[in-house]
Amino acid sequence: MVKDLTAVCSKGGFQLSKWMSNSRKVLASIPEERLSKATKDLNLDKDNLPVERTLGLHWCVESDAFMFKIAISERPHTRRGILSVISSIYDPLGFLSPLLLPSKLLLQELCRRNIGWDNEMPQSLLCQWSEWLQDLNKVAMVKVDRCIKPKEFGKIELAQLHHFSDASECGYGTVSYLRLEDENKEVRLSFMLGKSRVAPLKQITIPRLELAAAVLAVKIDKMLKKELQLDLAKSVFWTDSQTVLKYIANDAKRFHTFDKTNRVSVIRDATDVVQWRHIGTKLNPADDASRGMSIEHFLKANRWIQGPDFLLDVPEKWPHSYIDRGLKDDPEVKKDTVVVAAISKCSDSATHQLLNSFSDWRKLKTAVAWVLKFKEVLLKLKQHRKFIPVLIYFWD
Repeated sequence: MVKDLTAVCSKGGFQLSKWMSNSRKVLASIPEERLSKATKDLNLDKDNLPVERTLGLHWCVESDAFMFKIAISERPHTRRGILSVISSIYDPLGFLSPLLLPSKLLLQELCRRNIGWDNEMPQSLLCQWSEWLQDLNKVAMVKVDRCIKPKEFGKIELAQLHHFSDASECGYGTVSYLRLEDENKEVRLSFMLGKSRVAPLKQITIPRLELAAAVLAVKIDKMLKKELQLDLAKSVFWTDSQTVLKYIANDAKRFHTFDKTNRVSVIRDATDVVQWRHIGTKLNPADDASRGMSIEHFLKANRWIQGPDFLLDVPEKWPHSYIDRGLKDDPEVKKDTVVVAAISKCSDSATHQLLNSFSDWRKLKTAVAWVLKFKEVLLKLKQHRKFIPVLIYFWD
């Protein structure tokens, strides 16, 4: 590849330089003047390979892993300063999503309290911000393998994406893993992409946030399928919300606009019902993205990067639970309007029928008054969208 790329670009007058590779054999084949600055003076037989910046991330060439070196410059403890610090952390693949969520929640709290951009934070929030900055210094301990298929891994027999979604009162998020299975039934699980978003300031029910997280998982699935150059099997989507699974599996009920038109229809158009599975909250790695984590918990658990252990087992041993498909008394389901009609055919006019039905003038006036009163009751019931009995007369 080095030879081919160099030859092709040189034909157009472009001389490729600053080469870096995790293969010492490849580095030895490249002229010294075309190696990266950190590699030129290395003894490839003895010295460790350096840490390079690539695509905004730090790449430890020796261990072939991504790592983080975050140097936060001094910023004022204001809303503007917090936003500057958060925006300076470059994490396109979402390795640090659970760690960044608490800072985003803190920024949202400042917005909720209508604190100005350059006003000092309250002391309680200032303590939270200081603790989070101290945790950020420990991010250098986080390492993520770059290669999703190790050299010792056999021929790939099955490649499948697994997407986990979750939501809480704080936020919602997703995380995706690539599960590879070789000819020897060995399984490799690799982190692909993570997303974490704070819940809107306008209060939204947990089922709606869970549904928004599921939609986000579907969008990520489309993107990864487009970018990965692999023959992928049908993706699997995991959620700990049985309500969301009921929405996706139900065709008979009509939902409010938020759920049916803008959410459930997107999921149903892109996936099949059988692709969705239920998982317990304790086993769901996306729970870390929806609630946030401290750096100590992040490094200790490491579930976010490595993925859930059950995916390393055969599919028959994956979590499975019965799901009740009923949607009785669900607030997101539109209530059915029941209309009862009674049809009567008569050639006489309504006035003529009334005159013929009553021989006493006083009784006739009382009957008409009751009819008018009943009409008012029906109009009020209609305004409240309640059960409306309707009496219809047809005259020839």
